[in-house]
Amino acid sequence: MQHYKNLADMHRANGFPMPENPLFSLYRCTQTCGLGDREFTSDFYMIGFKKLKSGQIMYGRTEYDHDNGSMMFIKPRQVIEFQGVEFEEDAFIIFIHEDFLNGHILHTEMNKYAFFDYEANEALHLSPSEEQIMWDLYHKLDAEYHNNTDEYSRDIILTHIDSMLKYSQRFYKRQFINRTQLSGKTVSKFNDALAAYFANGLLVTLGLPSVNVMASQLNLSPRYLSDMLKQETGKTAIELIHIYLVNEAKNRLKSDDQRVSEIAYELGFENLPYFSRLFKKETGLSPNQFKKSLVN
Repeated sequence: MQHYKNLADMHRANGFPMPENPLFSLYRCTQTCGLGDREFTSDFYMIGFKKLKSGQIMYGRTEYDHDNGSMMFIKPRQVIEFQGVEFEEDAFIIFIHEDFLNGHILHTEMNKYAFFDYEANEALHLSPSEEQIMWDLYHKLDAEYHNNTDEYSRDIILTHIDSMLKYSQRFYKRQFINRTQLSGKTVSKFNDALAAYFANGLLVTLGLPSVNVMASQLNLSPRYLSDMLKQETGKTAIELIHIYLVNEAKNRLKSDDQRVSEIAYELGFENLPYFSRLFKKETGLSPNQFKKSLVN
């Protein structure tokens, strides 16, 4: 698989003009913007806007959403592939080598933008007014990129990138709300998936339910699932899993004449102290204290 360590090789391989900056570049696509026809990885962050007419974009070995007006966000060393891509209208792609962020606040803040971990059916879909905001920021980046480089250039470029990411975060939150209205509460589907996990005996074969497993069952990426649940409930996926497990434990402590260790094992906890800590965190009581309180 091809891996691009520098922007010059990426541009040369795809027939783009050579980059003005060795660590940052951008390119405006007209009808096509292929980036090759086979899988590749790179040392760059990539931010793109597209309205796909035909073809496929494979991101993380998953087909990227084809809906119009979508943003895509790709992190370094993520597998991506473009296949016969043709756009409805102009698109753009921005390349940011991870070294370009060294010493800047964005170097640490990039990890907080969970959408770099989202998958194909979780692209950011923009309204016309949101599209205009993104294009305005692109034009500002383009003007600075082609300006004579000076001591302010990098900070100005990264300020515009930061704005683009902050707007993306805002627009994703809007999308979470809209998608909730359209498709029902994610938390309800999440709880149904947890209930099915228990009912199907997966605790015995797979152990404690993980965010990755739950997300897979809901056809969402783990980060996107947690963000949607956080939007709806104020709690992340792992917090809701813990609450579900503790509620199940409380139910069994009330109705079953079993030792705490047996209940913990049946719920998938191989480590009894871990189960006890989790139970106390959620209820304020240890499992034994909770059981005794029922008698009293």
